[in-house]
Amino acid sequence: MVNLDRTDLRMLAVLQAEGRITNADLAERVNLSPSACLRRLQRMESEGVLAGYSAQVDPEAVGLGLQAFVRVQLTRHESDVIERFVERVNGWDEVVACYALTGDMDYLMHIYVADLQHFSRFLLDRLLNASGVADVNSSFVLRTVKRSASLPLTQLER
Repeated sequence: MVNLDRTDLRMLAVLQAEGRITNADLAERVNLSPSACLRRLQRMESEGVLAGYSAQVDPEAVGLGLQAFVRVQLTRHESDVIERFVERVNGWDEVVACYALTGDMDYLMHIYVADLQHFSRFLLDRLLNASGVADVNSSFVLRTVKRSASLPLTQLER
């Protein structure tokens, strides 16, 4: 774990909310000189605290109007079955996140598709044909109550 002070955490909070902010504006917001701000920013990048920069795309605006969470149970938990499943999941564009879980299901996948027909093709042609899949349980998102790509950094302040 990287040691972050209060100023680092303030910088990260601003960057999470405004990823396109200039270094000069960021420095002003956290009360640093631009050169000191840039040094801290470069340190956090090199230490892996900042994993990258990206734009948040509205799924509906680009035609991805259906979200689903799919729980998957594998037939066996041998390394070759798991490796083959993970390899396939990483090749499916529809899957934006996949988590290995504890409990009765092995994986939770977050999927974006255009519509129910696209989901049906994904489920029948890809997921259920993936060797090693024993059971699948799907839930469709009716409404997004909260969605944030930002981490709760205020918990880390000393």
